[in-house]
Amino acid sequence: MSQRPLLLQSRLLRDLCPLHRHSRFLATSHSITPPPRAWSLPPTSPDIADDQVARLAAKSLHNLTLADLVRHGRPPLSESALLSSANFTLSLLPVRLAHRIQALRNLPFIVVSNPHISRIYANYLHSLSTLLPYANHPITNLEEEARFTEVMADLVQTHSNTIPVLARGFLECRKYISPEAVTRFLDSHLRARIGTRLIAEQHIALHLSSQCRPSPPQSASSSRAPSTHIGVIDTSLHPATIIRNCETFVSELCELKYGVRPSLVINGAPDTTLAHVPTHLEYILTELLKNAFRATVESGREREPVEVTIAESPSAPPERSIPGDRGRQRRSPGARRDGGEAADEDEHFNLTGSPTSVTIRFRDRGGGISPTHLPHIWGYSFTTFSDDDVLSPSSSSPYSSNQTVDALNTLSASGGEGSSLAGLGYGLPLGRAYAEYFGGGVAVQSLWGWGTDVFLRLQGLGGV
Repeated sequence: MSQRPLLLQSRLLRDLCPLHRHSRFLATSHSITPPPRAWSLPPTSPDIADDQVARLAAKSLHNLTLADLVRHGRPPLSESALLSSANFTLSLLPVRLAHRIQALRNLPFIVVSNPHISRIYANYLHSLSTLLPYANHPITNLEEEARFTEVMADLVQTHSNTIPVLARGFLECRKYISPEAVTRFLDSHLRARIGTRLIAEQHIALHLSSQCRPSPPQSASSSRAPSTHIGVIDTSLHPATIIRNCETFVSELCELKYGVRPSLVINGAPDTTLAHVPTHLEYILTELLKNAFRATVESGREREPVEVTIAESPSAPPERSIPGDRGRQRRSPGARRDGGEAADEDEHFNLTGSPTSVTIRFRDRGGGISPTHLPHIWGYSFTTFSDDDVLSPSSSSPYSSNQTVDALNTLSASGGEGSSLAGLGYGLPLGRAYAEYFGGGVAVQSLWGWGTDVFLRLQGLGGV
């Protein structure tokens, strides 16, 4: 069986950056319980005052763009550019963490007292407490930058399991909070988590790639194609290649469960490339293909191929030079220019013919989505489960026969990585969050009794 494509973890972090994790003091072994006296908020870390969280949460969030992440230039970075990246990262993360702490405090007390949700709350307090010592003065040398990168690695590791833990907590608290409130909170939280994790992983990747400065002989270097990556962003991402990798993984899952695997054909413009985050696209494509393959097999039409059409935007811009300090030429409304100096003016890179957007259509003959399910495919509803179903071990099976298995139950059972085929549309809310974060989107058109078309639109760097 081929290796599963990388989803929500950075291979670069896992393989090359086994940084210090012994300093974590997470409250994971027991729940946070209220003291005997009455109080209105969950307890705050002794290293963080309530007014510090309130001041940070009162600040507006920076509207992150892909151009923000590549503004420091291609690695290996100079010392000034690397320090600029660290200070830019430091300017964003404390405010983002404080916003999430405040959002968790705004949940009903009985909900945030749940041990799973309290664990997430404690994790955010821990991460903020590790960043605050750096927030009082800029990072001015490489030694401070290296220690700061270790803090970033700890932050990424600490929050790696946030999605399934939150899902389990909300499942257990479903009597005390409405499905609509859960959907609103998770939509906001997951989008915020995407940005926070991406900011941290981008600096870690830039740090690691700037430490490795190989000097191969001229003959060897001339024969090797230059890297297209700037940190975690691939400036020449090839969607068709990732589709094929995800197809292999999903086909093996499908064959393991059903004994057959549908075929997949790619047409349109398969040679299209764009600048985007590969791990985000891998997650979205895996979820969409799982839904299409499952519907195709269960409808008895496994001989009908799943058709994938790739189309780039009709007006791709000409070769464009983006200096390191001019990455945000086009800015979303309300975006702020904060944090860190940009790279040197003479540092720039070219995105040759990078399309402003790419649209990918997934068409299957799986019979479509039932009209009773269609209105709920974007929600994290959990009203179909009884208490016994939610809490019993059997309900966590990834291949449950319950055809109404929903997003929260599947996420809590699968560890947040979506490893099963069960669950009608459970990956759509998360996939849409990843697509929409940088201006893309996911749209579904179902022809009940025939099949489903899903349209994935990706916004590349050329459109920022």
